Amino acid sequence: MTLIDLETTDLSQLQAVLETDKGQMRIGFFPEKAPKTVFNFLKLAQDGFYDGLLFHRVIKDFMVQGGCPNGSGTGGPGYTIDAEFNDTEHRRGVISMARSQDPNSAGSQFFIVHADHAGHLDGKYTAFGQLVEGEETLDAIATIDCEYSSTGERSVPVQPVRLQAVRIQSLGSGGEACDGEPAPGAQESGEDAPGGEANKNQDGGSDE
Repeated sequence: MTLIDLETTDLSQLQAVLETDKGQMRIGFFPEKAPKTVFNFLKLAQDGFYDGLLFHRVIKDFMVQGGCPNGSGTGGPGYTIDAEFNDTEHRRGVISMARSQDPNSAGSQFFIVHADHAGHLDGKYTAFGQLVEGEETLDAIATIDCEYSSTGERSVPVQPVRLQAVRIQSLGSGGEACDGEPAPGAQESGEDAPGGEANKNQDGGSDE
């Protein structure tokens, strides 16, 4: 796979194609709002970190959450990044970082909003992108049958849904997606919030 040099590329010209068991979703990014968060997601994706991970927390009409390496909501990449809260509203299709109660605890877990507007998350979670294709896939994931978690939240998929792979693509001059150019020389979760790493359940915010 051709690698993109994320250090020198205009990140606003990149998109991510999320290949899931239920179909594809394409994400565009907001590096002007959350540059470090966008870079972190793209780097993890390009390194294959997300390949094969579960959407471990699914709540219809709220959000779908993934990116935990152990599938429990407590894992991460081994580090955390600072919050980049911004004025992006958490409307349907927005992708944002899950975290624990510590604002600066996000690492790899993310959620995609399924609600029309989860306004209680605005300014409290780092929104960094938006679904540009694949709303039907988001619906298919968000409406799967779920059972109750150990905390009493009905959010654990009965049949696992995996993020099979994430492909990074650059946009051509006309705005169309195309293969990336090679890099030089490169080869405690609230029941209703997206949350936690660092041995704490990460939470994407409450659904109330």
